[in-house]
Amino acid sequence: MKTIFLVILLLFYSSVYSYTGKKIKELNSPGRFPSGITFDGKNLWIADWKDDVIYSIDTSTGKILKKIQSPGYWPAGLAFNNGYLWCTDLRGGIPMFEYYIGKVFKINLTTGDIEKIVSPPSNSPLGLTYDGKYLWCTDNKSDMIFQFDPEDGTIINSFKSPSSDPNGIAFDGNYLWVTDRIKDEIYMIDPASGMVIFFFDAPGPYASSICFDGQNLWVTDIETKKIYKLKLDEEKYTTFNTRKVKVSYIYTVCNFGPNVVKEYNVFYACPQSTQFQKIKNIKFSVKNVEFLKDKWNQKIAKIKLTDIKPLQKIELSMDVEAEISSVRYFVYPHKVGNLNTLPDSVKIYLKNDDKYRINDTIITNIVKKIVANEKNPYWIARKLYNYVIEKLDYEMAGGWDIAPTILKRGTGSCSEYTFSYIALCRAAGIPARYVGSLVMRGDEVSIDNTYHRWAEIYLPEYGWIPVDANAGDSSSPRTQAEGFGYLPNKFLITTQSGGGSEYLEWSYNSNESYVTEPKTHVIFEHFAEWETLK
Repeated sequence: MKTIFLVILLLFYSSVYSYTGKKIKELNSPGRFPSGITFDGKNLWIADWKDDVIYSIDTSTGKILKKIQSPGYWPAGLAFNNGYLWCTDLRGGIPMFEYYIGKVFKINLTTGDIEKIVSPPSNSPLGLTYDGKYLWCTDNKSDMIFQFDPEDGTIINSFKSPSSDPNGIAFDGNYLWVTDRIKDEIYMIDPASGMVIFFFDAPGPYASSICFDGQNLWVTDIETKKIYKLKLDEEKYTTFNTRKVKVSYIYTVCNFGPNVVKEYNVFYACPQSTQFQKIKNIKFSVKNVEFLKDKWNQKIAKIKLTDIKPLQKIELSMDVEAEISSVRYFVYPHKVGNLNTLPDSVKIYLKNDDKYRINDTIITNIVKKIVANEKNPYWIARKLYNYVIEKLDYEMAGGWDIAPTILKRGTGSCSEYTFSYIALCRAAGIPARYVGSLVMRGDEVSIDNTYHRWAEIYLPEYGWIPVDANAGDSSSPRTQAEGFGYLPNKFLITTQSGGGSEYLEWSYNSNESYVTEPKTHVIFEHFAEWETLK
């Protein structure tokens, strides 16, 4: 009985932690330089630069089943279609070292003969895949991805690659998957727009090619000389790079007089445990702490000070020990539910508020123009995200203006990026709220006095997803995707709020209120001290 229970437990554990991109198998490459891979419905085909050979191997054992000669001298990407292999060749079949005018060859698998040669859209075609009608190739010299007609090479679509060195490319029936050698990452891309939806780390340091077998991905790696099978799974996210930290949020108040501060209230936003943030301990420097909750269910620690004398300085601290992980969400747009299925508990995050002004004509006109007839919640949210990062430039000028003003002006701080994005999402029917945090500023021991805020949106079937338009404000498709559904392990989240709070107001991390005698000058400051724990 104990053995059966252990087996069930292990199966459950492996299921829970089986995420997109997880390595589930590896095989030895049949050659030293695996440059292309495709799947024929039963077996894998591997092109090898060094051997000028294309191998067919068994997916279970890696055993070589068949060899055919490469159509040229520098075989790269492979694609399979209806009994034929298509192969890109960087030298176009000519054995000249400096000759780089690539070709695409159609190979008869029965005879090994070349039945067609196509000039691709670029001179340096690498990865290759077939989408059921057209071929796609990557070009790492122009940093472009092309869709083209296999009959004559006519370009059907093209867009910028996610990063600077695209190699392999695969099509899974809905999305493109592209490997990058420099970043060592694998990107899932919308084939219509070229937008990167999400990405994850490649299984090795030189992911040279990729293919889809109907259920999972296979990736070749030139440096390790391995072939990896990667899981495509239903798990919504994965956490990684966990670190243990101690964060002290220091708050000081000083009465410069000449009279008395009769009452001074400090409101600390209390960090809570999430799937990627585990709070181990919270300790305050004083004992007279009152715990409250605001209308957004945010936990607040209130510390009340009285009769602060002239020239008296008081220091308070909230010390937090936590385990913080990076988190990456795997949102497949076609699996996102409808907005008419929203639970009642999230509809509060559709309401208007002072900073949002979702009925303002500036907001409604933007939503009407950008969203148009789009019904999928992911694409609604992503199009509005793209609008914000295209429209706004970062500027921390002090103060937090309302969303219409920010969007009209075209500049904003992280908070103003967040308010603008929330306003647009709510106006479009996407529940949205903001998150406030303390930030580790690069070093293992650091001080933060500027903090950070971003948005979370609710997507049916996925729940709350982090969206940081400020972090994604870049011309790079990769960086844009990084701001949508990914957080690094450098944030201690203190606040999750829908808007103005009776305690925090529009602030985050902390807020204050006070009563003084006339002509009394009081100042305060706050900052976070970070320390990494072993």
